Amino acid sequence: MDEDAIAFPTLHESHIAVLNGLGTRRTVAAGEYLFREGDTTYDFYVILSGAAEIVVGADGEERTIIRHGPGRFLGELSLLTGQRVFVSARVTEPGEVIVVPGAALRQILATNPSLSDLILDAFIARRSRLLTGADAAIRLLGSPFSPESLRLREFLARNRIPHRWIDADRDPEAEGVIREHQVSPSDLPFVLVSGKPLRHATPGELATYLGLTLGSIPERQFDLVVIGGGPAGLAAAVYGASEGLQTLLLERVAVGGQAGTSSRIENYLGFPTGISGGDLTMRALVQAEKFGAHVTSPCTATELREHAGHLVVQLSDGTEVVARAAIVASGAHYRRLDVARLEEFEGKGVYYAATELEARLCAESPVVVVGGGNSAGQAGLFLAERGSRVMFAIRGNEITEHMSAYLVDRIRVNARIEVRTSTQVTGLNGDQTLASVRVTGRNGDDVFSCVALFSFIGANPASEWVSGCAQLDAHGFVLTDRALNAEQLDTRWAILGRQPLPFETSRPGLFAVGDVRAGSTKRVAAAVGEGSASVRSVHEYLAFAH
Repeated sequence: MDEDAIAFPTLHESHIAVLNGLGTRRTVAAGEYLFREGDTTYDFYVILSGAAEIVVGADGEERTIIRHGPGRFLGELSLLTGQRVFVSARVTEPGEVIVVPGAALRQILATNPSLSDLILDAFIARRSRLLTGADAAIRLLGSPFSPESLRLREFLARNRIPHRWIDADRDPEAEGVIREHQVSPSDLPFVLVSGKPLRHATPGELATYLGLTLGSIPERQFDLVVIGGGPAGLAAAVYGASEGLQTLLLERVAVGGQAGTSSRIENYLGFPTGISGGDLTMRALVQAEKFGAHVTSPCTATELREHAGHLVVQLSDGTEVVARAAIVASGAHYRRLDVARLEEFEGKGVYYAATELEARLCAESPVVVVGGGNSAGQAGLFLAERGSRVMFAIRGNEITEHMSAYLVDRIRVNARIEVRTSTQVTGLNGDQTLASVRVTGRNGDDVFSCVALFSFIGANPASEWVSGCAQLDAHGFVLTDRALNAEQLDTRWAILGRQPLPFETSRPGLFAVGDVRAGSTKRVAAAVGEGSASVRSVHEYLAFAH
């Protein structure tokens, strides 16, 4: 189907009748704004007569993105996510509209599959267009040599939020922003969002303003709290919410986890031509929010404890949320190379993900990829496709030891890729940014000139915060069900008269799935399966508790 037809469909009369039954009609006048950029909430509008334009503002002027006439509807993913609005809707021809409140729209999405599919497909397609068409909605002014600026860019890119990056030293637009808002070097990174300046901004501050954090949710007690928004956590949130549980998903950085940074996943069931981690994440997120799950990020869990039979999750900002049951899906932390000057170059040449953002930073220059697993293979191929010369530094004797055959075959025939096995990185060189890497292999030391090093040497479980509530194995992974022995189960289990359910930890009502769980298969499909299946155990536990 034509992309325009997906993003901007004309509603059938039967669809308009459904929406009319749940909304109210009202007349609108030319020049009236139905919603404005920066609004915290807005309604879903169907145009019956007249016309309206979607516009984005910058420097006191408005630019038209699209014009909607009779039979069209207004809105995009922010209606589901609760984010502030990135654009404005201005009436250009007087007429009549149907106003559908957000709660009524959610009812339609849950009960009318035909109309739901039409609306959700349009919302997803519109967000993709806004990433470039409405990039002026959020302008980020910073330095490419600043890790703080990179973290903000990563946060915006991975959360698929429209924005424009402005290099404070090189972009012509920078001078005007600096002069108009009196930006000093200490203000960087500087964010201009809906006309509001945020000086020395952080991802947390920007997320709070955009309405992505827990502060935008009035509830503090839930049936199910899922900690971690990777494939396992997303699957748990989708199934929990779809099966009637009041569900909250907490994500530390950006929904999607490590899988969300993958440029191409080709061995996931149902996607023979592959799908990017970002697209898979977006679709899963829309599913979760369609069914009513609350999703917040960035949001870091720091402690888990029990109180009056419930689980209490404490967050880094001191906020607490209460759960009748909880699923730990916090994944793993990237392992870091044991090499001098690593911290100095992190964010300035050393990266732990290979997305479009990092590919643009490399600008077709030579790079080093460290690691021999699938994540490393996908990253190297992606960077080579973007024009970079790629050198793999693999500690093992063969590239086939830990990488899938389909990736190995492509790497071997790619003229831009060189593979060095039995090789380790032993030095990093450069001034402000990384300029070269020293590697030590079978034939001694060698220096490889490059602009970036991508590290994929594995990860350690992100389980420190849960250690006081659940039993861990010797490597820090969370033990569940059959992996727990009698000595690791306290007297509560004898009182309950049962053994742990599938994915249940040593604490009744606390479950673990995905990379953080001992014995899990480190694959996207396996994580999705665990997250989905764990919800059945949650239901069984809640039935026991009741």
